Amino acid sequence: MPNSNDTRTLAKDERRFLRDTFGEGDALFDAESTCVFGADAYRNFAPPLAVVRPAGQEQVRELMAWAQKVRMPIYVRARGTNVVGSCVPRPAGVVVSTLKMNRIIDVDAEDFVAVVEPGVITGDLQKHIEKQGLFYPPDPASVKISTIGGNVATCAGGMRALKYGVTREYVLGLTAVLPGGEAIHPGGRTHKNVVGLDLVRLLVGSEGSLAFISDITLKLLPKPESTASLLVGYVQLEQALSAARAIFAAGILPAAMEFMTRETLAAVGKVMTAPWPDTTEAALLIRLDGSRDALAADLKRLKNVLEKTGPASLDTGLGPEEEEPLWEIRRMINPASYQIAPDKISDDITLPRAKILECLVKIREVGRGAGLTILTFGHLGDGNIHVNIMHDASDPQERGRAVDAKERVLALTLSLGGSLSGEHGVGLAKAAHVHKQLGPVERRLMAGVKHAFDPLGIMNPGKGW
Repeated sequence: MPNSNDTRTLAKDERRFLRDTFGEGDALFDAESTCVFGADAYRNFAPPLAVVRPAGQEQVRELMAWAQKVRMPIYVRARGTNVVGSCVPRPAGVVVSTLKMNRIIDVDAEDFVAVVEPGVITGDLQKHIEKQGLFYPPDPASVKISTIGGNVATCAGGMRALKYGVTREYVLGLTAVLPGGEAIHPGGRTHKNVVGLDLVRLLVGSEGSLAFISDITLKLLPKPESTASLLVGYVQLEQALSAARAIFAAGILPAAMEFMTRETLAAVGKVMTAPWPDTTEAALLIRLDGSRDALAADLKRLKNVLEKTGPASLDTGLGPEEEEPLWEIRRMINPASYQIAPDKISDDITLPRAKILECLVKIREVGRGAGLTILTFGHLGDGNIHVNIMHDASDPQERGRAVDAKERVLALTLSLGGSLSGEHGVGLAKAAHVHKQLGPVERRLMAGVKHAFDPLGIMNPGKGW
């Protein structure tokens, strides 16, 4: 295993190797150049020993062979949008930025696949393929800036996961370079494959702890002909959750169903004009998609269902131009949260649907007990709740109350049969809590898998499980 402390430095021959392999402009060593690569959206920092920016797989293979030989920790990252510290280079090591590996290699409308490098921005891929009538459903909130590689590393979900599933459902194959430089090519372009163990699914969501994923083959779908969205406000939280149940009971499966509680709505209201009444306790944001004819009928049916649930407000958008302002509300939650407090602890728990109301009520109680505002919002349809514990980290007592609130929220989640993470991963933020969800046998098996891929433990050490 790599040394667990951060006292390691680069030897002259190690610097020389990195400079010779990547060139002067893409092997960075000075603190001014490498500083930005030492943190991600988790806001936890550790200085990289160096940063390299490969342009292709051959450089990656050379790097991985060298890293294995000298036992150098390797941290693969792109735009650093993850919020659990998965990209933080602790213990000290080399950060590998994939941003120059950003080619869309192939888009095939007959095979319904795209082959991309890990540095491709997810939103850019979606725009590119939609011109050909194709559709890549995964849409994390960071879709405009996060990359396919980062989405694959964390098995990102997003707002359309309710109908279409998460990233793992769309990765058909990939190329992964192992420590030591050997490349493997599990999966392929076929949409069904049951030969051997599913190494593709094993690598998706592994948070860079097993191998360097250098290209990815994605499943595509036909682009839906039309979309419509509704923003529905309620004066009681119970009404909003009851409305969601009524939608499913009517046989309607939205493409997305988001919810926001009053604390979150209040934060968003500080940065934009709110279309909901001041008395709104919770809101649902729903999207439908399909053919034009079917969508009109589905929208009418959905409105009929919602009108029976006593909404305080209902706003409808038809087509991208009208829908965009509604979905901008959802995307503004993260920046708006800092209107409440300068710091936050972010969690993304998942729960059985029947336990969501109980959990939300008790999280609010945790916030009151700590004297802190806790924002709750997220993907109601699949039980994925984002929990933002707002606080001022410069105040040690307030920071302590926030950390204690996190512990209480995670304990509550597990007591209700939930999971500590739905799409953000484990990283540094939850590594100390994994044993509370996974038993010793599961952890032993996972350690064995890690050893098979990465026997010296150089890939993103200290993260995950």
